[in-house]
Amino acid sequence: MALASKKVLIMGIDSFTGVHLSSYLKLEGYEIYGTSYLKSGKKKFQCDIRKKENILSILNEVKPDFIINLAGISFPAHGNSSDFYQINTIGAINILDATIESKQNPEKIILVSSATIYGNQGVEMLDESLCPTPANHYGASKYAMETLAKNYFSKLNIIITRPFNYTGTGQAKHFLIPKIVQHFKNKKKSIELGNLDVIREFNDIEYISKIYAQLLISHSSSDVVNLASNQGIKLMDVIKMMEDIAGYSIEIKVNSAFVRKDEIKKLTGSTKKLFGIIGKVKQRDFELTLKDMFEA
Repeated sequence: MALASKKVLIMGIDSFTGVHLSSYLKLEGYEIYGTSYLKSGKKKFQCDIRKKENILSILNEVKPDFIINLAGISFPAHGNSSDFYQINTIGAINILDATIESKQNPEKIILVSSATIYGNQGVEMLDESLCPTPANHYGASKYAMETLAKNYFSKLNIIITRPFNYTGTGQAKHFLIPKIVQHFKNKKKSIELGNLDVIREFNDIEYISKIYAQLLISHSSSDVVNLASNQGIKLMDVIKMMEDIAGYSIEIKVNSAFVRKDEIKKLTGSTKKLFGIIGKVKQRDFELTLKDMFEA
């Protein structure tokens, strides 16, 4: 079958990741379909993944070659804790059940988990061999999804991904990097942050999109893999990059409400398993990502 005829169904296509990923996959020659909780459109179906019959109807119409589930709640501070489980856990399993009921067997189903499932491991580099210890409802809902989804490994070609921090244009402003960029765009004189002496991954959304595209055509299935770069960036270096881009210095105030007790200074994800599956993927300098966000 020619690549141009391959159909990808992206659940949650209106999300930050969905917008970028769908654009990238279109350029790669895929035919893109999507679901949205709020609205429908051309090749886009309104869908509540808490309702299996909604998913089943869409699957029967699209008959996708690939499914990527980006639908869910990704902000840990979301107020209603039950939503995490209804959407992130049960919703994802509904997709698998609906796929089986439709008697379809897509070439690959990618379920998106999160690096937050690791919790506080007390180590600087996290790999897939660690036993997850999620510390909040978001992480717990994703780990519950992983645990249940493994029961479908013998029936469907599934890869579960654990993304580490990534960002880019269009990400919601309550996330850390967009918050910092927005302060500079608004020419704020000061910014309130939490722990300053930390090193974290801040990957580019294009890097993540490339990885998803490679995982779709990989031979790997029935597996769990980090979406990481093992490249840590100091938070204070992010501030310095933004000062260079914006052309002024900002006052940093430490807000005790944002400070996490016993936070690990450096935290990155191992890429050994990921690059073993798809080969090494390079990403551009983070300053270019920040510049795009600032100028957007």
